[in-house]
Amino acid sequence: QALKSINLPIPVRQVTALIGPSGCGKSTLLRCLNRMNDLIEGVKITGKLAMDGEDIYGNIDVADLRIKVGMVFQKPNPF
Repeated sequence: QALKSINLPIPVRQVTALIGPSGCGKSTLLRCLNRMNDLIEGVKITGKLAMDGEDIYGNIDVADLRIKVGMVFQKPNPF
C-alpha cells in the first residue's frame, strides 16, 4: 500500500508543489492524480480520488483531467 488516508485540499488556480524526501510518495500521488497508473499493467486502485467533487477514476475524459493536472519531471523526457 503506497498511499493511505490522504486529504489534500489544493487551492483553485494556484501552483502547488509537493516537496518531501525521496520515497515519501510524491510521485506516486502525482501519478494517481494524473491517472498515469492506468498505463501500468497490474496496478490496483482502491478508494476514491475526487477533484472538484468528481471521482477522477469514474467515467471522465482523462485528456481533460490531464489538462488540469500538470506535472514537471525531474528528468525531462520529451520523446
